[in-house]
Amino acid sequence: MKELFKTNDPTLISFATALLKGEDITCFALDVHMSILEGSIGIMPRRIMVANEDYYMAYKILKDNDFELPVRT
Repeated sequence: MKELFKTNDPTLISFATALLKGEDITCFALDVHMSILEGSIGIMPRRIMVANEDYYMAYKILKDNDFELPVRT
């Protein structure tokens, strides 16, 4: 699994998930339940993860939709 990006914005998580699922790329949002521990103040970013073999396609899809992504490694 590789991390595509992390954010505190739940709308970006939903949008990215919808875009990737539309292209048949399975993605996972990690750290979603950390808001329970942090008191819902938004200090713990959530991560979007994809399988290694889907990483480059997922990166391109999100980049084409104006997501600010870290430089890929």
